[in-house]
Amino acid sequence: MKLKGKFAATVLVVVGVLALGVNLGWFEIDIARLLRTWWPLVLIAVGLALYLTPGDEKMKASRPRSDGDPR
Repeated sequence: MKLKGKFAATVLVVVGVLALGVNLGWFEIDIARLLRTWWPLVLIAVGLALYLTPGDEKMKASRPRSDGDPR
């Protein structure tokens, strides 16, 4: 499961849709007020994405070694 790339792509799509909606007048968003209220949610989301993304050790262990050593 590679969540880090999907998380970043999802964030970019959501931000893009919100910006387009504001530019087209579909809805109004006060970005400053929104950020003042919901900034901790960004920290939680980034933390979860990092927690669920496999670390370098797991990725190295799952790849076969190029020198033939089975470790």
